Amino acid sequence: MNFPSELKYTKEHEWVRVEGDEAVIGITDFAQSELGDIVFVDIDTEGEDVEVDNVFGTIEAVKTVSDLFMPITGNILEVNPEIDSAPELVNEDPYGKGWLIRIKLANPSDAEGLLTADQYKEEVGL
Repeated sequence: MNFPSELKYTKEHEWVRVEGDEAVIGITDFAQSELGDIVFVDIDTEGEDVEVDNVFGTIEAVKTVSDLFMPITGNILEVNPEIDSAPELVNEDPYGKGWLIRIKLANPSDAEGLLTADQYKEEVGL
């Protein structure tokens, strides 16, 4: 299982890549493997301000539907346009082509409170 060290993580299995005052967010390799084959991603919060820990969308796998929780407060600038027609990208490349949203950070220093790769591995028991 892959946990890139340059990313930050949450206990709810999202990852965050901070890029200046913006961030890209997706679900972790661990999360996609636990969900199984992802068949649909529903994110209708583009353009909205979403507070940390609030739901910003859902992800549907063959057996279940899971909420997506905002790891850091910000305005959703973009939803990955490729995942509508190819939700399997989340399974195939969760840290690359399978990203979910890009946000404008409300407070970039909030990312400091997220988990490191080692802390996340410990959290999921790996």
